[in-house]
Amino acid sequence: MKRSFIYSAIVVFGLVSCTKDFEKLNTDPDNLTEVGARERPFMFAKAQSSSAMNRSFYQTVQNLGPDLYAQYFALTTTSFRTDRYALTPDWQRRFWTVVYVDTAPQLKSIMDNVEEGSGEGALANILWVYAFHRLTDQFGPIPYFDAAEPKDAIPYDPMDEIYDDFFVRLTNAVDALKALPAGTKVYEGYDLMYNGDIENWIRFANSLRLRLALRISKVDPARAKTEAEAAVVSGVMEENGQNASLLKSLNGNDTNGLSQVAVWNEFAMSSTIASYLKGYEDPRLGIYFQPSINGGQFNSLRNGSTATDLGITRNQAARNSNVGEYWVRYSGSVEKQNVVIEGNLVQRQHVMSAAESYFLRAEGALNGWNMGADAKSLYEEGIKISLTQWGVDDAAVNTYLTSTRLPVAPGDYHNSPAVANTPIAWAATEAVQREQVGVQKWLAIYPDGMEAWTEFRRSGYPKMYNVIQSENADLPVGAFIKRMPYPLTEETSNLEELTKGRALLGGTDNAATTLWWDID
Repeated sequence: MKRSFIYSAIVVFGLVSCTKDFEKLNTDPDNLTEVGARERPFMFAKAQSSSAMNRSFYQTVQNLGPDLYAQYFALTTTSFRTDRYALTPDWQRRFWTVVYVDTAPQLKSIMDNVEEGSGEGALANILWVYAFHRLTDQFGPIPYFDAAEPKDAIPYDPMDEIYDDFFVRLTNAVDALKALPAGTKVYEGYDLMYNGDIENWIRFANSLRLRLALRISKVDPARAKTEAEAAVVSGVMEENGQNASLLKSLNGNDTNGLSQVAVWNEFAMSSTIASYLKGYEDPRLGIYFQPSINGGQFNSLRNGSTATDLGITRNQAARNSNVGEYWVRYSGSVEKQNVVIEGNLVQRQHVMSAAESYFLRAEGALNGWNMGADAKSLYEEGIKISLTQWGVDDAAVNTYLTSTRLPVAPGDYHNSPAVANTPIAWAATEAVQREQVGVQKWLAIYPDGMEAWTEFRRSGYPKMYNVIQSENADLPVGAFIKRMPYPLTEETSNLEELTKGRALLGGTDNAATTLWWDID
């Protein structure tokens, strides 16, 4: 992980890709020697876009990895094999580029050039935690405390220490924002998520703190309880108007990543999510997905389908369900052979929702924590908030909450049975209640496969189908992928520190080793 680059140059290159307006300021990028008030808003916007995975990296870092491992989608193409756990080493490097080149340097420059306790510094710290929690939860111990430092070798840090810093940063950031005068705006006109509204930033930070508290609830239950209860008292997301999502643009590479990759029609609805959505008669089925181009049915595929299976017409893209019209639209007809798939490239990109906060609180209540309400109420409110987020009316919401329906056989090529028997209406036993919370949270945070895959590893929910075929010797059929191996570039540029990092991992540097918080 060589850090001998010219620090300011990386910042400038990132800004150029973020906005065409920066050209007005960028008169001599090679001689940028300080970061001032003019530059910081652009740097923050660049970091925002990058941290949530913009178009440049969305396919290889998220869609062809975590989105498949969360079993939202399954591949319909033989061009890639990641659905069968055959990993592409270069793609691991790209996630590190997202964080260590396109996000962290910008945020560190902001934090180093603003007053302590400022709103700008607070937002930079919140975004820092958001970016790095996704990275460490995918790889394990990572270079963290010296990240974005101009050094030739950056040491790896253990996950427990990284998480401790996450909580400290989020707590301090919220305290700083709450100390600002009422009505203060930070980066207004540049902030892609809340346009400078600090009240929403406070709720986002607290909801992220709650997410991270549940993440460590098995490995450090006492700390988890403390952090979760403090987050709820401080104020988490409670309504859809507080949801976090990013403004997208046709400028540069800042379009909606899922909308872009869905146009290529290389993946479709996974049979796992089909089993739940179809069985529940979930009104989100026709929102999250759309009927197949050829046949007009909601069809799905099993993850890890073999190359032979994918060569069968029934399993090819046109016969299966792409993502919903929020992301892509069809025009033309199969009969006339003039089907066109158009991406809705400027749709806002979902980051975090109030529904997730309710489900996190529901799980916390089941843990015996003070979450402000009982688990059943929080669970049902989470469902209601998620359904209304997507435009479902009150009558349909009430019908869903009392439904006795269960997952069903998805009707796929492999004649898969129902994936589970998890009910919707609140169950009588805690074990089933925990499963219900996990399933409904997984449905609510769609299409964020990165978070969904992480929570599946932590909680074991929802129940998923085994992959049909595995091409990874470390992950035989029946096993699920646990992490991503470190990038090969670390062996050539940071080998000594990588070796120490692998020791911190506590297992072999492969896709089968569990992370610190994954103790079941």
